[in-house]
Amino acid sequence: MTLTLFGGPLDGFTAPVEIDDEDPWTAIISDGCAHPGGRSVYAPDAAGRWVWQKDVPRETL
Repeated sequence: MTLTLFGGPLDGFTAPVEIDDEDPWTAIISDGCAHPGGRSVYAPDAAGRWVWQKDVPRETL
C-alpha cells in the first residue's frame, strides 16, 4: 500500500509500505537523512499515520 509520510526529511512524500507486517516500519534512503547515504525510518503511530522515527546510518540495517 502507498501512504503519505509525516515528519522528518520525507514529510509529505508517499512511499509503499507493508501495513500487514507484525512489526511494521520502513527505512527509506533520504537526501535529508542525518547520515550521508543513510535511511530515514518511518512507522505507524497509534492513529495509523506513518511518522518519522529516526535516521540511521546505511550500515545499521
